[in-house]
Amino acid sequence: MKKVIDKLKPYILPFKTHVYWNIFYNILYALFGTLSFVTLIPMLRVLFDESKRITEEPVYTGFTNVFEYLENSFYFKVTQLTEKGDAQFALVYVVALVIFTFLLKNLAGYLASYHMLKLRNGVMANLRKVMFNKIIQLPISFYSEKRKGDVMARMLGDVSDMQNSFFVILELVVKEPLTILFSIAMMFFLSWKLTLFVFIFIPISGLIISRIGKRLKEQSLSAQNESGYLISLVEESLSGMKVVKSYNAETIFENKFNGSVQKLLRLSNKIGKKNNLASPMSEFLGIITIAILLLYGGQLVLIDKTLDGPIFISFMGLAYNILTPAKAISKASYSVKGGTAAAERVFEILEQDITIADKTTAIEKATFDQSIELKNISFGYQNDYVLKNFSLKVPKGKTVALVGQSGSGKSTIANLLTRFYDVNEGEILIDDINIKDWKMSSLREKIGLVTQDSILFNDTIKNNLLIGKPNASDDEIIHALKVANAYEFVKDLSNGINTSIGDAGGKLSGGQKQRLSIARAVLKNPPIMILDEATSALDTESEKLVQDALEHLMQNRTSVVIAHRLSTIQKADLIVVMQKGEIVEQGTHQELLAMNGTYSKLVTLQSLEN
Repeated sequence: MKKVIDKLKPYILPFKTHVYWNIFYNILYALFGTLSFVTLIPMLRVLFDESKRITEEPVYTGFTNVFEYLENSFYFKVTQLTEKGDAQFALVYVVALVIFTFLLKNLAGYLASYHMLKLRNGVMANLRKVMFNKIIQLPISFYSEKRKGDVMARMLGDVSDMQNSFFVILELVVKEPLTILFSIAMMFFLSWKLTLFVFIFIPISGLIISRIGKRLKEQSLSAQNESGYLISLVEESLSGMKVVKSYNAETIFENKFNGSVQKLLRLSNKIGKKNNLASPMSEFLGIITIAILLLYGGQLVLIDKTLDGPIFISFMGLAYNILTPAKAISKASYSVKGGTAAAERVFEILEQDITIADKTTAIEKATFDQSIELKNISFGYQNDYVLKNFSLKVPKGKTVALVGQSGSGKSTIANLLTRFYDVNEGEILIDDINIKDWKMSSLREKIGLVTQDSILFNDTIKNNLLIGKPNASDDEIIHALKVANAYEFVKDLSNGINTSIGDAGGKLSGGQKQRLSIARAVLKNPPIMILDEATSALDTESEKLVQDALEHLMQNRTSVVIAHRLSTIQKADLIVVMQKGEIVEQGTHQELLAMNGTYSKLVTLQSLEN
């Protein structure tokens, strides 16, 4: 738990004022909580006509006798009222003191809770911001290994668990222990014999309660991991709903989901049983202590006559005052174990190394002037290399197309040029500068990417395009749509560019989505374009419209085109034929046909397919 607190410190520091005020008001709460039971003594004494009689007004002689002076002043006032025959007013006087003390206690409790609320919500808001920033900054490779649903569960569910359980630590270390400490100190003052008697039973209660919560953290961690898996299942099922339905796979996914729900149910029940047992167990043990105290204290009052009745009743109130915080501590300690498990999962994300990051000496370059060059690069996603000793130069203003069978490494080059991944060997140069020496924001500012999967967001057409250029005007957006052959369908929509396109652009056809992706790249207006099989998933009519849009897009730009359909890249300045991560042929369309090699065979095969 100490490790988690140390990790949380940077997030708590901006709210340290609320921490100090919370501690201050919790001290007052504990103090007035104890005094509220002590004030019962004079009330009971007045009620039973046993109050101390002080007939001469007390004199304040210094700090050493301040408590004696306050007590005697109080009883002097009560004595005056009683002797005048105003016993009822004397009772009102002492009852008012009790009410005032309880008012101060609850006011301090409210103010402590107010500052805790500000602290808890502020820290959690900052934690979520930092976590989202980290999620955005983590390299693409991280998400090829982690389930997106699990990351979502950590950011939403686990952070909430921390908020709801972990911040009770401040209550544990200040309010509740001080309430117990002040109560015990006053109990010693009232009767040291009874207080020592209470101490016999406290260790026994603590031992029993600690045994119950021994495995709680481990079970909480398992439950949170399973919760992450559950969210992943939902996210994957919704994303792949067409596949699920078309393959009649509903039962498969239902069984997976139900199995996960059942496992989570069993874990939740086990955790719930232990949490639910904490409060009644601690209360039951406390009541046993109170019952024994009643027997022993009753003997001191009724038989031995060594203890005053009002003092004994006040003592019992203080003893019960220990039970509530003790119960809260036992319950909170279970919550903290669950919160600690959640915190570990949150910090696992926050402590992930960002393997692809800017160097401290990284440069910003405003223009692209010469060429893109891949020099002897080798790369593998895991152990096997996808690219081996690969070299290629793309001069400014030229279009280079990469073709080859699936798995030949074409899309990997797009991932490397945009620095989604870093090469294992060799280097990639833009204007003779290694892209690792560029600031990533500056590098990616020069590149427009259009992928096979049209990645659109559940927002309006306008806001989807503004990702490319946030300050673009409506006229610029409309111009980009026209260049991308998209304005013809956008203008017919009910709200034009302000039309919402649904989740992942679900309200649009494949061709329409792809043309919006191209329009986004047009609006960005980068000097380098990377087109990763941008037409491979389209029908013939949509392909023609998209291809026209791409040709407009590539004008006066340096373009790297990754193509499956060879008909789309015949005008390229250079066509590179790849096989198993290596270049087997390169040249223009006509030159490659004349070679009658791999490219010629691919063209022939596609002609037969069509």
